[in-house]
Amino acid sequence: MGIIATRFNRVCAVALLGAACARGLAAAELQRGALLFQTCTACHSVLGDGVGPDLAGIYGKKAASRPDFSYSSAMRASGLVWDEPTLNAFISNPQAVVKGTTMTFPGYPKAADVDAVVSYLKTLK
Repeated sequence: MGIIATRFNRVCAVALLGAACARGLAAAELQRGALLFQTCTACHSVLGDGVGPDLAGIYGKKAASRPDFSYSSAMRASGLVWDEPTLNAFISNPQAVVKGTTMTFPGYPKAADVDAVVSYLKTLK
């Protein structure tokens, strides 16, 4: 095997290892997000409404769009769409994003926790 082939094999091995690690990190973040989401299940469900609206499939949807839930007037008037930046901001500090929201959760103070929960929410269909 020539020197070029050896270097190519090393580059390929590093790339494959990196991809495998990235998948492992993504899986770990989703597991962490699911664990952190247990805090949310005090009010929210992914199988039907609780005290708060069902959160299954909210990613990419307009806020206050579930017809079977009675949202606060602040949330109905927010005009938000639950994309990644909006979810990040809201999960960090709900009251700062939607003044007058009835959601009492103070938010996750750590960005890594917020990212993990958002990653998890994106998987809920």
